[in-house]
Amino acid sequence: MRAIVFLLALLASWPVLAAPGSYTGEAPVNSQSDEERSGALKVALANVILEQSGGEGAAPSSADVAKAVEQAERYVLQYQYRRGSEGGAKYMLVAQFDGAAVGRILRRLGVGGAAAEMEAAEEPSEATVWIGGINNAGDYARVIAYLGRNNFVRNAQPMQARGDGMLVRLSLTASPARFLEVIGMERTLGVVSSGAKVDGVDATLALTP
Repeated sequence: MRAIVFLLALLASWPVLAAPGSYTGEAPVNSQSDEERSGALKVALANVILEQSGGEGAAPSSADVAKAVEQAERYVLQYQYRRGSEGGAKYMLVAQFDGAAVGRILRRLGVGGAAAEMEAAEEPSEATVWIGGINNAGDYARVIAYLGRNNFVRNAQPMQARGDGMLVRLSLTASPARFLEVIGMERTLGVVSSGAKVDGVDATLALTP
């Protein structure tokens, strides 16, 4: 516990920054190998581009899309795997791509209107969350690292540590509901409760094993 308090004091003044907004794409895979992930990220980004280009005039050619997704790994903020559907691929790769980078790609392909609409729709907000399941300094570092790479978190300010948890003030690039929706898809933090405020806490989260 003393190690957690020490880290809390050390890191309290360090801002956790992330990019404003993201696009989520999916691709089927049969393994979690590096080789298959590389190709799947390109497919996931291509799916994002094709989805965002719908209804905005002429869609980009397959050759233009293929060229645009060559460096898909550079634009990934985070990714995870979930089980595929019965009779299909073993897994689905779910990747979140940097919103600013994807917006530039869309504009370069002549479908930038979708990017502008998305950026305008994202309203910054703040939330106070309690994160439990922190039993040692390693758990604390894992939480801080997760918040640091989450593209919906502009700043994370630890407020206090107690027992096996800590109180954190978050500055978000989207609504708290959108933030909770995204982390609910992942496996680092689980949403224990959300909605009604209890003792100034907007949501209670828990670090997953």
